[in-house]
Amino acid sequence: MSHVQKDTMRHLNLHRKNYCTVIEDSPEKMGMVIKGKDFLTWGPIDDATLALLKERREEKTRDNAGKEYAKPFFRLSPPRKGFGRKGMKAVFSKGGALGNRGEKMNDLIRRMI
Repeated sequence: MSHVQKDTMRHLNLHRKNYCTVIEDSPEKMGMVIKGKDFLTWGPIDDATLALLKERREEKTRDNAGKEYAKPFFRLSPPRKGFGRKGMKAVFSKGGALGNRGEKMNDLIRRMI
């Protein structure tokens, strides 16, 4: 992984495998996703999946002043039934796990919760 890709992953709060970050659909954020495309899978999620993700996997912590806030990432488990028939190294359009999943992102997140 190059320095640029490591820096991009750090800015997206993706420090380990099976971490999830929810970002808004803006050009600068999507540019960062495209930079890390060889190591990420992404796609839009619906409101029900987001609510389920927050309900079951949101972690809260406190800052130095004692104010409580939610962490900007979610720790997920590996998906039930795996990532796909070709595993982690192939593109989603060819049966793997990487790249843009489109509407099937909801299915993956539900299997990982």
